[in-house]
Amino acid sequence: MAKGGFPGGRMPGGMNMNMLKQAQRMQQEMLRQQQEIEEREFSASAGGGMVTATVNGKKELTKLELDPDAVIDAESPEDAEMLSDAVMAAVNEALSKATSEMAAAMGKLTGGLGF
Repeated sequence: MAKGGFPGGRMPGGMNMNMLKQAQRMQQEMLRQQQEIEEREFSASAGGGMVTATVNGKKELTKLELDPDAVIDAESPEDAEMLSDAVMAAVNEALSKATSEMAAAMGKLTGGLGF
């Protein structure tokens, strides 16, 4: 019998040992890349720099910075709504950056296989 105990070195389903090892290496590299991105930070600003949000690669908000002038001027309902909108825009943009970075890294590894 061939190496690995399978006839012709092929496993059931047509996969050979080299293909299996290659898939395992790809999986390990994907995990490494994912961990690396999860540790990175992604920031975005909105409202002309009034709000800056920072998220990590795990898509957790890690920092929210508000321009002191934005907080002082937020006495009227319109100002409070504008500040709220700026916070949401900054957070969503930072999350989008993290998501795009993860997708790009995984796309490079899988070569467009759809993983």
